[in-house]
Amino acid sequence: MPPDAQLIEILREVNRNLRSALLRLRPERRHCSSIKPHDFSDLLSHLLRASECVQQSRADRESSAAFDDEALEYRRNLEALKRFLPDLQVRLLAEKSRLEAARAHVTAAAVWAQAGKAY
Repeated sequence: MPPDAQLIEILREVNRNLRSALLRLRPERRHCSSIKPHDFSDLLSHLLRASECVQQSRADRESSAAFDDEALEYRRNLEALKRFLPDLQVRLLAEKSRLEAARAHVTAAAVWAQAGKAY
């Protein structure tokens, strides 16, 4: 596969993965329990891979129309991610608070149960 075709294929794959991540992490979800740390590390890995691809394309030569189309789609995905991340952060912080409150409740219940056994 020629280098240009490889770069285009990398960007296509990254774009597919970014679209998938945006759907998986969509804002209408109420709880974030299905979001795992590897989701963010995978996302970062794809972003770094695309960044290298774009930099290599700039260093090598003028890009083709197909590459430019994929690069434009990548930019759209990045902009969607930029709009989406603040909402995701708010939802994750709310989930963290909910979990901390639940943990405090369980701890208090355990203390109460232990106190009841003492009598």
